[in-house]
Amino acid sequence: MIEEGRDKTMKQNREIVFERMGLVDYQQAWDYQEKLLKDIVDLKTRNRALPDDAKLSTPNYLLLCEHPHVYTLGKSGHEEHLLLDEQGLEAKQASFYKINRGGDITYHGPGQLVAYPILDLENFFTDIHQYLRLLEEAVIKTLADYGLQAGRIVGLTGVWLDFEEQRNPRKICAMGVKCSRWVTMHGLALNVNTDLGYFGNIVPCGISDKAVTSLEKELGRAVPLPEVEEKLLRHFEELFDAKMLVQQH
Repeated sequence: MIEEGRDKTMKQNREIVFERMGLVDYQQAWDYQEKLLKDIVDLKTRNRALPDDAKLSTPNYLLLCEHPHVYTLGKSGHEEHLLLDEQGLEAKQASFYKINRGGDITYHGPGQLVAYPILDLENFFTDIHQYLRLLEEAVIKTLADYGLQAGRIVGLTGVWLDFEEQRNPRKICAMGVKCSRWVTMHGLALNVNTDLGYFGNIVPCGISDKAVTSLEKELGRAVPLPEVEEKLLRHFEELFDAKMLVQQH
């Protein structure tokens, strides 16, 4: 059955090219996402003018990276949730960007696994809510591999620990996405070995009464980032019924 809203003549492509970018400047990664999204949207536009047998399938990408210290503010965010002025940012060696994803303010930095899926959802399903739930589920399953029970809190984004009784709910993964012509960008940020002190300079995601945590803090030990990447990739591949291809340089 073809989901409502899907271009019925489009050739589906469930291959996802993933690229490990390492520690990369936020602006550089943002520009790269914008380029990939534009290329996909442009291809979809060209396909409209082609006969069915000449239409080209659209590519999908997954970028994995870390960022130097940076605070990003989403479209619905409040700038007063950044508790640092320019001098404070300079002292923390952190930058600040207003960006085009949903959500409020968050922090990215070394030791945090950031995943940017640039997917044409018409290759998978045309449901942004299902997309967000699968992103969360990939993280939940990754944390379960480490013996941590994580989940969702109604009305709040991201992935949380102590999400049921909520005696001490702690956010371990932030999420914020943009979708244009069913093509996604931005994504999720999972705290692995993150310096959580940097969250003290913001009201994380606009939530002032709940804590932020990391895999390292919960387990009491540092966790190799490549190890977490492999687990996240495996769950992402399973949940999206996709095939991961390594970006060749």
